[in-house]
Amino acid sequence: MTSRAGKLCRIVSLMKLQLRLSEWQLAQLRQQEQTMQDEQAWLVEMLNEGKAPAGSSSESIARRLNKTSVSARAVKKRAAMQLDKVRSENRRVRRLEDVARAALADKLRDAEKRSLEDVTGTHAAVRDLMPRPASRIKT
Repeated sequence: MTSRAGKLCRIVSLMKLQLRLSEWQLAQLRQQEQTMQDEQAWLVEMLNEGKAPAGSSSESIARRLNKTSVSARAVKKRAAMQLDKVRSENRRVRRLEDVARAALADKLRDAEKRSLEDVTGTHAAVRDLMPRPASRIKT
């Protein structure tokens, strides 16, 4: 039979893996957001300089900039939601770690108590086997 402490430790381990996955997803969203910001800066520079790349017009650059801006806002919103998710998962992991530590401490206390009972029980049995000194009888 698996102990409660062991189950809690496995749950904590799985939740930590889930937290790392969420953190990785957040990092990916932030990288995507940075890429879009870089593209926006480049497009604005192209519009301001009036030097459109070959095959592009300022209207097509403006449309692309608008599309990139909308996408960047959507990614920023998803990143904010992901950050909230990471923070929430982090709090849950910490709380569950505390519960797991308490359960492990309870398990260790119970083991120590059983061990102490075994030791004292053994000593009591040894005492029972030992001959008792004759009591002094006063007459």
